[in-house]
Amino acid sequence: MLNPRMNTALSHYRNVSASTGVEDATPHRLIQMLLEGALEKIAAAKGHMRHGDVAEKGRHISWAISIISGLQSSLDMEQGGEISSNLDALYDYMVRRLGEAGARNDPAILDEVTSLLLEVKRAWDELPAHLEETKKAAAAR
Repeated sequence: MLNPRMNTALSHYRNVSASTGVEDATPHRLIQMLLEGALEKIAAAKGHMRHGDVAEKGRHISWAISIISGLQSSLDMEQGGEISSNLDALYDYMVRRLGEAGARNDPAILDEVTSLLLEVKRAWDELPAHLEETKKAAAAR
């Protein structure tokens, strides 16, 4: 069962990219999909920025902001502790930087946010293997 914050994040993703598999995806996969969606929108915004298409640049930056805001709103601050708090601050920073990138027409800021999102995604992608290792270690004790 998904919590209301996850449903909010999902609705942001559905509004951005109608993708097959959302209904059957695990909560872990849904977060991966949201991260992928934000990265795609930032890449598209960068392309539009380079081609001088202001409207499309702004639209894609807004979509990326919407997805990241959805990720931020889905954080469980009670159970997530310091990790959720750190992610909350990081997502807030990313949203502000994306706004600056659009206003300044600065692709370097988009690259910065992309780099940060890729770090979060790498950690998220490694999580299942880490949890499995932890389970095996606990079972061996």
